[in-house]
Amino acid sequence: MSTVQAITLDQVVDTARYPLSQLDGPEGRAVLSRARRELSETGCTVLPDFVRPSLRATLEDECAAIAPQAHHDVETVNVYNIAVDSDLPEDHPGRRTFQRGNAFVARDRVPAESVISRLYSHPAFQDFIARCFGLPRLHELTDPLSGLVLNVVAPGMEHPWHFDTNEFTVSLLTRGAQDGGVFEYCPNIRSAADENFDDVRDVLDGRGERLTRRLPLHPGDLQLFKGRYSLHRVSPVRGDLARHSAIFAYSERPGVIGSVARTRQLFGRVLPEHLAAEGRAVRGDRLLD
Repeated sequence: MSTVQAITLDQVVDTARYPLSQLDGPEGRAVLSRARRELSETGCTVLPDFVRPSLRATLEDECAAIAPQAHHDVETVNVYNIAVDSDLPEDHPGRRTFQRGNAFVARDRVPAESVISRLYSHPAFQDFIARCFGLPRLHELTDPLSGLVLNVVAPGMEHPWHFDTNEFTVSLLTRGAQDGGVFEYCPNIRSAADENFDDVRDVLDGRGERLTRRLPLHPGDLQLFKGRYSLHRVSPVRGDLARHSAIFAYSERPGVIGSVARTRQLFGRVLPEHLAAEGRAVRGDRLLD
């Protein structure tokens, strides 16, 4: 039995600093205002020390215990997660390829009583995240494998430059790398109307320092990020420890299930729910990925 089964949200989250149940009070409005401003300006905001220091060891230990269940697969990819042999012009940034070596523990292997699972499903946490993004409501994914996952980047591996398929991502670092493993991103490098291939190419070819930000993250920090329009990566991890981060995925609409191809790529398996839902996804823009 987990040590957090009987622990309340107030004991997990520093609610004096982040008053999830009193967001309409002055402190809550200030937290929301800062998050919305930073998300609007740079597409990213970090809530440092979101998880109380007293639970960080539990958080790290729980995630380290399930990390061996991650599906590992080193793939040759591009930033758009499309086929690397696609019929693209010679100078197209989609022709730049990378080795992606990060791995994921699927949702059905994350214990329901764990800290990250309790956070993911808690109504007050979901309401807080929705309000930070300026949304009326968020829904947990119906997908039995996605939604809540643990990302594992082993020593010597990286999560190379890419764009997200979804417009926003919520993540919680549970264990940092001894060296490397830095989150880097290029705020709003593209839009729904403009892929901006020239700037993307500059970043991939090592000429994008003017466009790139590096974000120091520490265990217990909560990160909210608009990854659909911001190119980003986790730099190569060095040392003896893998980098672990929990990823909380929500949707503005209910019933979301991942595609068969993407699910198999991430988890090495699909379930009947994925097969039944195939072909029902609706795209919100015409970007490559």
